[in-house]
Amino acid sequence: MPMKVAIVKYNAGNIYSVDHALKRLGVEASVTADARQLQQADKVIFPGVGEAATTMDYLHQTGLDVVIRSLRQPVLGICLGMQLLCRHTEEGDVDGLGIFDVDIKKFRPETPSDKVPHMGWNTLEHTRGPLFAGFTDKEFVYFVHSYYAPVCAYTAAETDYIHPFSAALQKANFYATQFHPEKSGIVGERILRNFLNL
Repeated sequence: MPMKVAIVKYNAGNIYSVDHALKRLGVEASVTADARQLQQADKVIFPGVGEAATTMDYLHQTGLDVVIRSLRQPVLGICLGMQLLCRHTEEGDVDGLGIFDVDIKKFRPETPSDKVPHMGWNTLEHTRGPLFAGFTDKEFVYFVHSYYAPVCAYTAAETDYIHPFSAALQKANFYATQFHPEKSGIVGERILRNFLNL
């Protein structure tokens, strides 16, 4: 039986680029907001490009917040998806889903060359866990973000921009990346494949 992969459908920007990345790996995902379909999927991806407060509002209104918290299969949060899996974010001063007990902070430039958002290719360091199986330090991935998760007990990869931050998080069946695996070329494809192989 083919693996059932579901992408959480909500008012976020990068859902279809994630879908295309999965198609390149030979996976037909369903893009859905249906609770039952999400709960019955083998893997769930929670992508996101957008603004935290309006997105959390939408998740509350649709009941998707409860559904996502209840998932027991591997779940991958991407970018805003990762940030919303955390306890709180400075973006819109809003509480997230609380899977990861960490608060999202805004990048504050410390020198004139520090540009916010952090945008472009940067290296992953101190990778650990199954998402990064077969990785060496210094692999490049693609970021676009103004907010970050500090390094914490759940950090599965670090990147240094202004200061070190969590490029990836993991706790139980929840995995999350601040960068965009779907825009990170071969390295990103390897991460998505590792996730699908969990």
